[in-house]
Amino acid sequence: MTRTLLFALTVLLSWPAFAHAGVRVVVPSHDIARGATISQADVTYATVGDNILSGTATAESDLVGMETRRVLHAGESVRLEDVRRPTLVAKGSTVTMTFEAPGIVLTAAGRAMSEGGMGETVTVQNPASFRQVSAVVIGPGQVRARGTGAVVSSRLASVQP
Repeated sequence: MTRTLLFALTVLLSWPAFAHAGVRVVVPSHDIARGATISQADVTYATVGDNILSGTATAESDLVGMETRRVLHAGESVRLEDVRRPTLVAKGSTVTMTFEAPGIVLTAAGRAMSEGGMGETVTVQNPASFRQVSAVVIGPGQVRARGTGAVVSSRLASVQP
């Protein structure tokens, strides 16, 4: 083939009408270690075939600020189950548990029986009664007891106005 014909074929195949549509997904711009928090500089967009797995990250906001559950490789699509919110409460750590009722706020120290990130539910054990309660993570080392099942020992509780 002549150069002119090759050039014409290249231009024709790259014309938008002939271009493969694909799906735009977010991919790591470099390998990211397990447990790392993803920043905007760590990700870029790539176009892949039409057949992508459900739960594949398609927007930067799906990944930025999240913690990796496994090593993410450069250029490979990322599933939402490969990331999670950063851990703010570690299993076995001491946490401040808060219970609120109309007109009263009780706080007590507890031991986290599971780990979790912001807004996730964890199990916390009251060290005085050994009772376990469900609580929602509200900050680093801080949880809010859920429902009426939370019983806080008066020996550990401090009342706040």
